[in-house]
Amino acid sequence: MAAAAIRARLDNLVTSMFTTGMLDENFQQLRSMEENGTAAPGYVTEMINLFIKDTKRILNDIAGLLNQPVVDYDIVDVLVRQLKGCSYIVGAKKVNLSCMQFRRFYEPRSKERCLMALALAWNEFCEVRSKFEAMMQLEEQIAAYGPN
Repeated sequence: MAAAAIRARLDNLVTSMFTTGMLDENFQQLRSMEENGTAAPGYVTEMINLFIKDTKRILNDIAGLLNQPVVDYDIVDVLVRQLKGCSYIVGAKKVNLSCMQFRRFYEPRSKERCLMALALAWNEFCEVRSKFEAMMQLEEQIAAYGPN
């Protein structure tokens, strides 16, 4: 019974992430791959952990570039594209959308607006990371109960 209650909490969390626009269909495709056996067990968790690690690194790298006296916007462009790719793979829709916003600001080479876009990207990342971590914790609790 406890595993069923935890499963319901997990399902509600994922549903709310979709409802609020935090996730898109790419996340559901990842989960489907694991559920139907085309991906190994733990694949979604592995992809989420890579997303968290890579996104943190990319955002820190962008921050470092924007704190330089002269910003290399070409490198910022490359990093934002990497961030967009990372978020796309796991279906982190709001992070992905923040990348589009970011691109609007570095094309005119506005350091101030890029810093605002970076703050937005960090905020969206922190929000989805928190939810992903809660999701993985619930999945660990369910796994502790053993197979269904």
